[in-house]
Amino acid sequence: MPMSKTLAGRRVLTIVSNYGVEHDELVVPLAHLRSSGAAVTLAAVKKKKVQTLVGDKELGDRFKPDVTLDDVDPAKYDLLLIPGGTLNADALRLSERAMKIVRSFTSSGRPVAAICHGPWALVTADAVNGKTLTSYASLQTDILNAGAAGWKDEPVVVDDAGGYTLITSRDPDDLDEFLGAIDTVLG
Repeated sequence: MPMSKTLAGRRVLTIVSNYGVEHDELVVPLAHLRSSGAAVTLAAVKKKKVQTLVGDKELGDRFKPDVTLDDVDPAKYDLLLIPGGTLNADALRLSERAMKIVRSFTSSGRPVAAICHGPWALVTADAVNGKTLTSYASLQTDILNAGAAGWKDEPVVVDDAGGYTLITSRDPDDLDEFLGAIDTVLG
């Protein structure tokens, strides 16, 4: 039976650093979104291959990015996806271009989906004020200190407050719920 193309015509921008993105938090959403008909662009800090990690330790697969963060036009996309991985999220926080991309989505009211350590980018972009979200547990204090309305220990939290929809999840174990929420928001 052919897969349903429920997200046909939807465009998703995924932003990552070139080292340290959590393998399943990149691979599983990209495969799911593409099989659902969405056009997904992988944008990395540099044009070199993206090295994923499993559990922030073991080497995972490598991927060639479609474009660099500098060369992508965020206005052309319907949703921003920010995978986790401690090193990935920390590197994105240091990228002014990544922060501009995050702010482009949040200020224009387009949805953002971030998993695990991905919400760190939202903290640095000053995009969690008044929001309720989840993340990897160690980010709770950072998120609350950045003005979030709350942090929940739940598989997925969707918050429409503050002018844009934010979808967050805790870790790779929550990918089914995370992807279900993305499907609902994009569908």
